[in-house]
Amino acid sequence: MKILDVENLNLGFSCENGFNQALWDVSFSLSKGEMLALVGESGCGKTMSAMSILQLLPKTAKITSGVISFNGKDLLKETCKEVQSIRGAKIALIPQDPMTSLNPLFTVGEQLLEVIRIHQHLKGKAAWQKAVEAFEAVQIPSAEKRLKDYPHEFSGGMKQRAIIAMALACNAEILIADEPTTALDVTIQAQIMNLLEEIKTDRKTAILLITHDLALVREHADKVAVMYAGRIVESAAANEFFEHPNHPYSLALLNSIPANRDKSLETITGQPPSIQQIIEGCKFHPRCKNCMEICTKKIPPEYSVGENHFSACFLNESLERKSD
Repeated sequence: MKILDVENLNLGFSCENGFNQALWDVSFSLSKGEMLALVGESGCGKTMSAMSILQLLPKTAKITSGVISFNGKDLLKETCKEVQSIRGAKIALIPQDPMTSLNPLFTVGEQLLEVIRIHQHLKGKAAWQKAVEAFEAVQIPSAEKRLKDYPHEFSGGMKQRAIIAMALACNAEILIADEPTTALDVTIQAQIMNLLEEIKTDRKTAILLITHDLALVREHADKVAVMYAGRIVESAAANEFFEHPNHPYSLALLNSIPANRDKSLETITGQPPSIQQIIEGCKFHPRCKNCMEICTKKIPPEYSVGENHFSACFLNESLERKSD
């Protein structure tokens, strides 16, 4: 059952030189108990796509068209008050940097209780008990004692667990995890990802995972959507994606992973374009080893390259296009 459906999302920024588009017809969906990984290099539009769902955008940003449907309700047509009631309660964000996400002037418990009071409308002992249960759910030992600690008394991994606890305390239906393992060592990364996996399985929570770490994606994600320069260039079930990657950008990302000691790492020349940079045709063509003349003139449509597997590349010209 689909809980989130983003369709043809277009977004841009008002800059000194005019309006520059940053997201182009971005579409993806999430079902209960499913993890979708949004992958790509920094600057490809992953975080901006997620922030559009929560409508936590810079003042210069504007969504020009599209649909963001949550439980059948288009959030782009809802009032600010309605979106605020959903944000944090039904759709929760696990921000990118756990080290700076908590206010150092208040105990972690005070910050968790504030979330519970606002979204669960609980007070006193009931709110405190809810906070303890949330800490226990994310496996923070001595939960009642640790609620009284300040953020500086928590390690990076514990801070991330506390932030996840805030989402669980509100029974969020969707977690948006923006690079949730940033700045954590490998052991703690595994613990956090295993925790998210348990939440997904046990609570049927839908998770949008934003990451550039394809090793994490291979191990935990159910679906993959690859973004480049504000477009989704390939989407598929995770198993299908890793067994049969199609788009040249996806292949380049996979070939840059140190998976085989006997194989030298490949690099992708250049870098993703800025939103102010005008590139005709496929935006990846200046970096693509398979570039053809048509790639420099036209934007490739999405082609069906397998069951629920789509790729926006002219190398698939002989295949059926994705139906609109």
